[in-house]
Parts: sequence; structure tokens; C-alpha cells
Amino acid sequence: MSLPISNADPDTLDVGSGSESRRIAMRILPAASGNNLPALVWLGGYRSDMAGTKAVELERHAAATGAACIRFDYSGHGMSGGAFTDGTISRWLEESLAVIDHVKPERMILVGSSMGGWVALRLIAELRARGEGGRIAGLVLIAPAPDFTSELIEPNLTDAERTSLAARGYFEEPTPYGPDPNIYTARLIEDGRQNRVLTGIIETGCPVHILQGMKDPDVPYGHALKLMEHLPSDDVVMTLIRDGDHRLSRPEDIERIIAAVDGMPTG
Repeated sequence: MSLPISNADPDTLDVGSGSESRRIAMRILPAASGNNLPALVWLGGYRSDMAGTKAVELERHAAATGAACIRFDYSGHGMSGGAFTDGTISRWLEESLAVIDHVKPERMILVGSSMGGWVALRLIAELRARGEGGRIAGLVLIAPAPDFTSELIEPNLTDAERTSLAARGYFEEPTPYGPDPNIYTARLIEDGRQNRVLTGIIETGCPVHILQGMKDPDVPYGHALKLMEHLPSDDVVMTLIRDGDHRLSRPEDIERIIAAVDGMPTG
């Protein structure tokens, strides 16, 4: 698959102040003249970046339809500054809000992958609290991992991992997605408890489409079903992909993601 990634330097946005300042890299595709489609906003997963297959194919689709597209890297990811080990859901949420406030799309469809699904749900809650929930036209969640620190990590910690968290402030876990292990910090886990969303009814105020692989080794499809139970008042569709893994980046998966985006209201 040919991915048309621009060689140009990304736009940047400084978020935070003093010792908390970090420079966020963004790639903004403006809407075609006269196009009123909602902007597509990509929210990536843990240790992923805006140059990944799904993010780039989302921008390619936006370009084909004339819609705007917003991609960016969280701090500690991809081309953005900041240390990965300083990252928390609150920190990455702050950056997501800052990017949206900077670009100012009138209407948008949030597309959240894995941890990005958690960030998307928190982002909607923050926008609704500001009286801006009407800006969200739709939500597409790909293998969503809301509350993954408390739901998927903490219950399965080994004695050695608990010891490492207490002694070093983090533990490492091998990953099949690259040579370097995943690092989970005590700060991330503690902050995750403060950002839980699977504690009651989740009000998004927009249609939701969840795509979930049934052979996902990282986020079991039962987790997506649990999320759906917390979305009783919304227009929610779930697509279970029998042979789908966590990444859902095969050509047929991309087609499903694009179809979910196109199925969202445009008015």
C-alpha cells in the first residue's frame, strides 16, 4: 500500500509552561474550498504516531472527499517533544484539547485507536462540559481501550511488576510491535484512575461506531462489549471482526474504518 506521507516539516504547537512545556507536532490538512464536511481528527494509541497506516489512510480519505484532517503526535511520541515516561492520560488529553482549540474545527468526527479511544471519550466529556458538545458529529473507535490501566493492566500485574513499580516507578513489558519494551509508569497508572470513564453512563451526544477484532491479544473484545454497556443512550454500532487483531490496519480493516467514518452524519 502506498502511503502519501508529506516530507514537509510538521506544524508545531507549544503546550504547557515552564518545566511542563512540550512542543507538539501536527499535520493539518485544510478542507477544500466550500467543503462543509466535519473535520476528521485522529487520536492515536499508546506508542503509536501520526505516520501510522490508519492515520495516513484517514488523511488520504479526507483529501479525496475535501474534508479537513487533523493528525498529531502526543508528547513523547513520533515527532513531538517531551519524554514518553512523563506521559499520562491527563497530559495527552491536555494536548488533544490544545490542538483542537488551535485549529478550531467547527464540526469534527473523532477517530480514536486503542488508547486514543479513551482520550476521545475524555475529550468529548471536556468539550461537553464547556458547552461545545455540538461540535462532535461522530465518534469512531478502533479497538478502544478506555480505562486500560485499571481494567487491563492493574488486575494482571505480576509480583515482579508490582515490585518494579514501587522501587523504580515503572515496569517494562515485551511487545510484538517493536524491539523496545512497553514502559508503564506508576504516574500513568495513578493518573488513569482519575480519568476512568467506565464508571457509569457515558454521554457522547453523537453516533458511535466501534470496530473490534475478536483475535485482539491486547484489548479483548469483551472490553469493547463492556464499553458498549456504558453507552446505552447513544446511537451505537459495533462491528466485530472475527479474524481481526489489535492493529486493524489491513486493507480490509481500513475499508471498514473509512465506511464507519462515511456513515457518520455530515450536517
